[in-house]
Amino acid sequence: MTSLLTNASAITALQNLNATNRSMQTTQDRISTGMRVANASDNAAYWAIATTMRSDNSALSTVKDALGMGTATVDVTSSAMTSTSDLVSQIKAKLVAAREPGLDRTKVQAEISQLQKQLKSVADSSVFSGENWLSVDSGSAGFNTVKSIVSSFTRSAGSITVGTIDVDIDATKLYDANGQLGILDKSRTLNTTTGSVDALDISSLTDSSADQATLDDYIGIVDSALTDIISAASDLGAVKNRITMQTTFVANLMDSVTKGVGQLVDADMSQESTRLQALQVQQQLGVQSLSIANQNSQQILSLFK
Repeated sequence: MTSLLTNASAITALQNLNATNRSMQTTQDRISTGMRVANASDNAAYWAIATTMRSDNSALSTVKDALGMGTATVDVTSSAMTSTSDLVSQIKAKLVAAREPGLDRTKVQAEISQLQKQLKSVADSSVFSGENWLSVDSGSAGFNTVKSIVSSFTRSAGSITVGTIDVDIDATKLYDANGQLGILDKSRTLNTTTGSVDALDISSLTDSSADQATLDDYIGIVDSALTDIISAASDLGAVKNRITMQTTFVANLMDSVTKGVGQLVDADMSQESTRLQALQVQQQLGVQSLSIANQNSQQILSLFK
């Protein structure tokens, strides 16, 4: 039926043109933003997953920063421990030299005293971001011998877990203001001699057999402390290696999460470019079809001539 009131062909052509325009708008939005899923209305499931993964990736970035802080703290502590090892070795060498009969031990003690002061200075200055793991006060409020470095952020079945790398500084501290229980300030007993690296004094020792035995005991006490320092430095080295490995893992994990999010929401620009060209052709054809459909009404007039 031919009708002046209802142009079915024009209605169909207009619907097709509107659909083409909507598809073109969607494609242009994807090209301009670079995203296939920019908001929840594009794909609710993918948008929710991507948003959660981005949030977790932000948390991983904070974990990476925390690992960097931990690395710096361990580096400062390790450097100080290396210097401490050298200084204690020098004290040990001075004590061995003092074993020589007739030597002026007062002068040797003057050198040892300077080394002892330097040891305390090294421990007190080994601070990074307010953290000192070598010179502590275990009696202070809130003190904890276990220092935790944030190392991971995990989401599993809706539950969140924050992992840490723990360092027990009870085995690394050199000085402890509460009870003198550090490696250098705690009292050690060897045979009948009791003393600490921090407080030993040989200025009053003579060449008597008893004093020579005491000097030998002092050498043993310093050597025992040096063994503890080497062990503590080794433990710190192991912690540093673990932090380095975890930092690398977290960086790789962040890259993987970023790639995963991209797979979900990023637009394929080659595909969108091809689609845009096809839609532009469809749009032109739609306009022409609508124009032809509108001309059909004009042709009805010829029937009445």
